[in-house]
Amino acid sequence: MSMSKSILGDLKDDIVHGAKAPIRAGREVIGTIRALRDGRASYREVGLTAGATLGAIVLLLIILFPLYYMINVALAAGTGAASLYEEGFFASPTEYNLAAFEWLWYDSGFFFRPNYQEAPTVGMWEAFTGSFLANSLQLVIPTVVFSMILIIPAAYAFSRREFKGRKPLLYGYVLLTQVGGGISIAALIAIYVVFNQLGLLNSFLAVSALYAAGAIPFNTWLLKTFMDNIPESYEEAAIMDGASRWRVMWEIVLPLSKPGLAVVLIFVFLAGWNEFILVQILLSADNHPLSVGLYRLIDEFSTPWGQFSAFALVYALPVALIYFFSQRYVESGLSFGGMEG
Repeated sequence: MSMSKSILGDLKDDIVHGAKAPIRAGREVIGTIRALRDGRASYREVGLTAGATLGAIVLLLIILFPLYYMINVALAAGTGAASLYEEGFFASPTEYNLAAFEWLWYDSGFFFRPNYQEAPTVGMWEAFTGSFLANSLQLVIPTVVFSMILIIPAAYAFSRREFKGRKPLLYGYVLLTQVGGGISIAALIAIYVVFNQLGLLNSFLAVSALYAAGAIPFNTWLLKTFMDNIPESYEEAAIMDGASRWRVMWEIVLPLSKPGLAVVLIFVFLAGWNEFILVQILLSADNHPLSVGLYRLIDEFSTPWGQFSAFALVYALPVALIYFFSQRYVESGLSFGGMEG
């Protein structure tokens, strides 16, 4: 089975597993009741389990409260409850509507150029290319491609090969990782001067390359650490059977590295999707991505909280979906559990 078919199969399993969650919960309750009747479980054990479950649910509700509040405010756009300061956190609007999401679709610039319907000669694709979403995709996709092209072979080389200068390079990666974590104002000015001198201002590819440069050191370390846990005997056996280096990499190393790849992919994606400061400096207003588009909604004297919440919810949706469908890989990738079986 190819790697792409394996990933699609895992996604299908995740969707089916999530859809069957209520059925599993019902079976657990029925099984517990039968265990109590048959004496296979004591009331004390069931009480402790129920208390722990209740505590987890309360904790989950506290964590999800900001999300609830944002949904509430987005659906109450235009009513009094959409004001954070006048109605309080537990405001109960008398009227819910989809006005904020209609504004998001037609007039916000999120999906299409603002008010593009008023220009009948502008097609949907042309209107999309001028949107915040199109600008974000033009940043994120090259960032992910540039990063993964360099991270995967670099991590494999550092994990499996002994070559001259390997240790200094690894130490250099650590240094770059620490420096990249906090770009100072001086660095921002220097980056702007370099981009301006090279004529790279307002270039999506140049900014994406800059994002990738910042993401490569840390994520190479991350993936290398995961690949260190893959037994080399797997590769040696494949080579003894006549497999080429490329085939060993594609059919053995990469499939076994899926948890680490998922974690790296998420980190690289977030580096391009959430970045805010550099894009304001290096890109013109017409090319600003979603992060800057959200910030533009904040006004000096008033903020449309309903529209702001709708924008933020849809903006965060891709990240939430990626975490949801890759959670099994993220959990094992971050724990560096290595091989089993």
